[in-house]
Amino acid sequence: MPRSLVSVWVVLVAGASLPGLVISVPAAAQGRPITEQDLLAFHWIADPQMSPDGSQIAYTVVGVNDKDNRYETAVWMISTDAHGTPRRLTAGPRDVAPRWSPDGRTLAFMRAADDTSGPQLYTLPLTGGEPRKLTDLPKGAGPAVWSPDGHTIAFTSTTLPRDTAAAVRDSAAKKLVSDVRVITRAEYRSNDRGWLDPVRHNHIWRVDVTPDREGPTPAQQLTFGRYDEEGLEWSRDGTRIIFVSDRVDEPYYANPDADVYAVPASGGEITKIADIDGPMRGVVPSPDGQDLAFSGWINPAHRQSYTPSALFVFRHGAAVQITHGGDADVGSALTGDQHPPRGGSGSSPLIWGADGHSVVSAMTARGRSNLIRFDLSSSRIDSLTTGDHDVVAYTASADGQRFALTISDGMHVGDLFTLDAGSRTLTQLTHVNDSLWATLRLSPPERISYRSFDGTMIEAWIYKPPDFNAATKYPLILDIHGGPHAAYGETFFHEGEVMAARGYVVLDPNPRGSTSYGEHFGNVIQYHYPGDDYRDLMIGVDTLLARGYVDPQRLGVAGGSGGGLLTNWIVGHTHRFAAAVSMRSIADWAAWWYTADFTLFTPSWFRLPPFEDPQDYARRSPITYIGQVTTPLMLIEGESDSRTPSGSGGMTMFRALKALHRTTVMVSFPGETHELSRSGKPKHRVERLQHILNWFDKYLQHKPVAVYDQQ
Repeated sequence: MPRSLVSVWVVLVAGASLPGLVISVPAAAQGRPITEQDLLAFHWIADPQMSPDGSQIAYTVVGVNDKDNRYETAVWMISTDAHGTPRRLTAGPRDVAPRWSPDGRTLAFMRAADDTSGPQLYTLPLTGGEPRKLTDLPKGAGPAVWSPDGHTIAFTSTTLPRDTAAAVRDSAAKKLVSDVRVITRAEYRSNDRGWLDPVRHNHIWRVDVTPDREGPTPAQQLTFGRYDEEGLEWSRDGTRIIFVSDRVDEPYYANPDADVYAVPASGGEITKIADIDGPMRGVVPSPDGQDLAFSGWINPAHRQSYTPSALFVFRHGAAVQITHGGDADVGSALTGDQHPPRGGSGSSPLIWGADGHSVVSAMTARGRSNLIRFDLSSSRIDSLTTGDHDVVAYTASADGQRFALTISDGMHVGDLFTLDAGSRTLTQLTHVNDSLWATLRLSPPERISYRSFDGTMIEAWIYKPPDFNAATKYPLILDIHGGPHAAYGETFFHEGEVMAARGYVVLDPNPRGSTSYGEHFGNVIQYHYPGDDYRDLMIGVDTLLARGYVDPQRLGVAGGSGGGLLTNWIVGHTHRFAAAVSMRSIADWAAWWYTADFTLFTPSWFRLPPFEDPQDYARRSPITYIGQVTTPLMLIEGESDSRTPSGSGGMTMFRALKALHRTTVMVSFPGETHELSRSGKPKHRVERLQHILNWFDKYLQHKPVAVYDQQ
């Protein structure tokens, strides 16, 4: 791509104004301040699926069952006509992943009987009738992938022969099955899935769709063995199923990699059809079936902690990289706490133009996410959407001319939109939270930029109390995102809004190491984390102090995951904060290296393992500086978090501070993983926010909160 086009691409992604791209969203009413409890009334739209002819959109609506403290999901449909009325298609409460048949007459979707059983595939004729259960596998089925002729559905499942009812009965009759785990791999548990079964893998299955058949249809397993398959797509002629797999026994010893394979639709030998030195994701065949579009990257000569994804086309046996440089990442990747907590964030595929000469993808740049079209013939780059928002998920009609999108911004949880690619007309179709929003008074986040110690420009967002008065001195909360390779941006952030509504000015910065600002900006903290990112954060605080509306005696700091690590680091390096909240954090790098659910066996964040260079791990570990901590520190932990296990994070900080007779408290959430703030149980998410606010109220606003006093 010529360098001049790279700069054009960055400008378009970053939100330059183009005609006809105004998103019509209702303004917040002058009602009451938002609270943490309002989360229980939120609705989310997930997984928008455009019908093949572009006339209808199927999608998942997620809501909260307050009584049972759970999320419930159902499939809905709406016409792409601006005057269409949403219509509920399924009863729920665990229906997700709608997928259109090629003729647009049938929807396949997933339904789970309860919160512990695997979901099964169902089909629903849109001409009328009840859903029909299509599969009945012990470990359930993944989302449906329809064959081009609409007669077959491919899907993935982890079901093994031993899971069948007959096998279970026979095993129970012979002996008591042992629950002892024999672990031979370095990655043996997952924050999302718990303990991993080394012989259980995600394999490809197929099931025939016979409209007049009653009850489940026997499914055929197509792939076997010790590797996972994912990212299923049918070849355009329907003879093969294309998938992505990393067919290496212990991939954590090498650089990231995944190649493209195909298996005959009726089963048989697997063949590799595309390969690069790096991961290939979201592979989609071109309309003529000759080329493949995908995202991924070529592994650099030296391992990096952050390598942004690029857009590629694989043709004539070689990968052609379409996007180079610039400040944008392929896909939608903004940090927030209000993407759908169930039902999946949604499909965000690469979309081929009908003539095979262009590809559309979401791109994220400088805290904004938009749809960009790349012309493969002329290298022309067009922005199909622009503006300060987050394109969370999208799909397109068969001809690639009409899009279904969910879009969020700083003042709204995501709603459903339709986009006409020709006229660039963006039309809002749903208003799922408008009745609640009409009662609230929200704080529009303010984007700022400031210059750090070495001249690097840092972007940040400020949330102010709804009745903000610049002549008043407010307490400040520096709220640090995790990752560290992630980014705040133009998406709804309930936590920031609630803090502001409680009377705080909130600063959400994107220090160096954040994504969506280019490869150098993200990767510069490699082997230096924490480091200069800490200085970026402190200069952000100084920037707000210079504005005159922040009380320097009432500063607070909070962060989760990588932000929790930085919070632990900050309180060990400065006494300027009067209170801190560290969530799902890291305190001891070496302990975390040994106990996290994924490995750092390649030199991405550390050059050497801790047993070879313990000094580097100690130098960068907050626990090393625990003796300098005087800031009252709250530690919030999920008891099932294996991404940042408490024993290497919050528990370590808590026990050390108690030994030093320093002010600290730990709040532990049973059953919650690293995803507590984003998809944890609804009432746990509310309680988490309550504890954060109460802690800051106690130490920044001097309110009596007895629960944290010595029991």
